[in-house]
Amino acid sequence: MPRQRWQRGVTVLARWLLGTVLVTWRYLWETTPLYRAGECEGDERDRPPPLPREAVDDMVQLAEDGCGPLFHRVFRVRIAGADVDGARLVEHLCRHFEHFVPSEVVGIRAGELRAHGLDIADELVVEMPGPWNGPVRVVRRDRESLHLVTLRGHMEAGQVRFRAHEDGDLLVFEIELWARAATRLVHVLYSHLRVAKEIQLNMWVRFCLSAVALSGGRLVDGVHIRTRRLQPSHTAPREG
Repeated sequence: MPRQRWQRGVTVLARWLLGTVLVTWRYLWETTPLYRAGECEGDERDRPPPLPREAVDDMVQLAEDGCGPLFHRVFRVRIAGADVDGARLVEHLCRHFEHFVPSEVVGIRAGELRAHGLDIADELVVEMPGPWNGPVRVVRRDRESLHLVTLRGHMEAGQVRFRAHEDGDLLVFEIELWARAATRLVHVLYSHLRVAKEIQLNMWVRFCLSAVALSGGRLVDGVHIRTRRLQPSHTAPREG
């Protein structure tokens, strides 16, 4: 086995064994208020947005490729006294994505990026505990948002969008996801045992809190989480 691959395997194992324990401990003692709107049935408004035709190839893992219901989730924080505006926070996200994830359990691998960071067609891999990593591709980027789609091998099938914008004197940061389980095993872990669902919730809550810290401001009223569910008959459309 090449030395680099062996070292990476050791790193992933250590992150899995030690990082998961640490993140679980922090999660159990988390004092940030979490406001979870009750999970409810969604409607057509919860379908994932269409993707540009040129962004979809054989490597893309659309929601229609997954298993079980589609979950539309939004994680939102409001920030007071931020040192940056929405555009600057998104710029920092694109340049330093690794600063937003819980580094003790998640690693980021990306190719050589341009000076302004992640842009359309760039790909990165989110290395997570367990047998799944999270390869994604950028499909849209503008001043106030970064939009990713999952690739083959990801534990989910769908899309995620990060946005930051001003609302009066406050800066609002949100993560919006449209995703189904990529396989039946993930579907069981997510929808029935709820293991994957709680791990995902913990990661995105940490992501939001990192955005607050990196903005230089303070969290106003906790993390707000909304979850809506669509049955498997609803699939992600492709833009024609």
